[in-house]
Amino acid sequence: MKLSRLFFRILFPLIVLIIGFILVFYLDLTNGPLRCFILELIAIVAYVVVRIIFRNKKIAFRLIPLAGFILANAIILPLAHPTIISRLALDFNEYEKTEVLKLKDGDIQGVYNKDKSVEIYAGIPYAKPPIGELRWKEPQDVEKWNGVKDCSHFAPKSMQPNSNPVMNTLVDMYAEKGWHPNWNMIPEQNKSEDSLYLNIWKPHTEKTDLPILIYIHGGSLTNGTSAFNDYNGEEMAKKEVIMITIQYRLGVFGFFAHEDLINESPNHTTGNYGLLDQIKAIKWVNDNASYFGGDKNNITIAGESAGSSSISAVCSSPLAKGLFRRAIGESSSLVVKKPPHTFRKMSEALETGENIMKEQNCKSIEELRKIKAEDLVNTKFANSSMTLDGYALTKTPYETYLAHENNEEALLNGYNVKESDAFVVPKFLLTPTNKDNILARLESYFNKEIARKMYDLYKDKIEKDAFSAFNEIISIYRFIGPHYSWSKLALNNGVNVYKYQFTKENGYYGTYHSGEMIYCYGNVKKSPYGYRYNESDIKLSEIMLSYWSNFAKYGDPNGEKLPVWPLFNEDNSVMELGENVGPIDDKYIELYDIIDEYIDWSISQETL
Repeated sequence: MKLSRLFFRILFPLIVLIIGFILVFYLDLTNGPLRCFILELIAIVAYVVVRIIFRNKKIAFRLIPLAGFILANAIILPLAHPTIISRLALDFNEYEKTEVLKLKDGDIQGVYNKDKSVEIYAGIPYAKPPIGELRWKEPQDVEKWNGVKDCSHFAPKSMQPNSNPVMNTLVDMYAEKGWHPNWNMIPEQNKSEDSLYLNIWKPHTEKTDLPILIYIHGGSLTNGTSAFNDYNGEEMAKKEVIMITIQYRLGVFGFFAHEDLINESPNHTTGNYGLLDQIKAIKWVNDNASYFGGDKNNITIAGESAGSSSISAVCSSPLAKGLFRRAIGESSSLVVKKPPHTFRKMSEALETGENIMKEQNCKSIEELRKIKAEDLVNTKFANSSMTLDGYALTKTPYETYLAHENNEEALLNGYNVKESDAFVVPKFLLTPTNKDNILARLESYFNKEIARKMYDLYKDKIEKDAFSAFNEIISIYRFIGPHYSWSKLALNNGVNVYKYQFTKENGYYGTYHSGEMIYCYGNVKKSPYGYRYNESDIKLSEIMLSYWSNFAKYGDPNGEKLPVWPLFNEDNSVMELGENVGPIDDKYIELYDIIDEYIDWSISQETL
């Protein structure tokens, strides 16, 4: 057989088919609508059929199926993005409406869960929409409404840049350690600058004065939603705790700072609009608790990642004093001499604000307020940090705790053992850390003296597994150490502290950053990645849900038939939550001291 005939009859069709199936894989990565996947399969089948029909035709005819295949993909691939929807507050469509619930500002109606044990009210406004002239102003009281507001759907998530669905899926593949296609093509929640809404899951009961848990979502203060399934509040409500998730302004809308905004503000504040939203939502809960059967004197605030940073900020804000009793912080804290993330100096915030003004070719705040949210959200300048504004925060969180001015009476907080893997691994994807480059890599994060001390402390582990040793050090610096600082200072202020270390590996996120959330709020059994969890995960989730709900009720996670969780004290032990559930020694104490030495050095350099 001639080489050209071999190519056109065998190799060429095979190459096209391989490309076709790569495109099917791409469609799964993009989490695009199912119709695109179906159209791609039709295009592949059509190519094969037409190619067979034209197999004995001239070369020009044999190129027709290829041209058709290329044209079809030119149409299909631009459509390969998730469908945008208004999300129903349930994962099923046949539901029953609740009775009308009267709130301070108007009436609402929600939906029941499947067994009618929980009432769900989604998309309740707690402040005026922060749009137009209210962009970059303190949140205003919500306006009263007439009639009954339908609260069966979540409100749009706060304005945020479009996430990269391919990258998201690749991160999932890394977490799952393999490709497990999801042909459900999950739609994305819609988004809007008008996003100051909250959601309530409450037991369907005549009981009143129920404890309340208010959850602040994470996402680097730049993305995220109150509607994420991992902290769905249904299971918490079944434990007779009212769970509320809130949304707040993000990124450039939530943490933009400018001198002109200070001058126009009656409180002379700027840069902390998202934090002010969080406090406004907590105030709204206080004002409305009696309307939905909650006890405003028994409120716990909780959050993860940037949500946990926010919790430590709310615990430090004079504006939040008396609005809650207890706090839960998962995987981030600002209560450290120099926070490694989510906090910046006002001078840095104002400089970023000026850069955004120049980027948008605006000479005044009035002009900048007229820029469309869809355009402004894509600024190249990051607004992922709170700041010391003199209003929401009059001292840094660390200074507030030193002054014994923190707000919580009990604190449950902790971390996952592989917090930084999801951040460090992509950064060094093509050049993994090994024992030959780890010292230089540590020097790029710290200084030479500190890097050498860390290297010497971890020398044996570096010889065995430098990759894991480096990731552990960065996890301790960015996440684990700040929780130790928070715990020690809170303990010194007479706060009852319960500290944990999450160590439960599984087939999905495991002990990576955010891997614990689905356990804390009892949603392991509902996970779309259920094949990645087993009975031991379900058992741990039941234990952790009991701990979290007990803490929300009583300020103490302990309860009947639960492993005893001792108070954190001077022995520095920590509660392990994993295959083992019980107290263990904190093995990172020596590294905490070295990191403190680095932070002191870093602060001294700023004053030179």
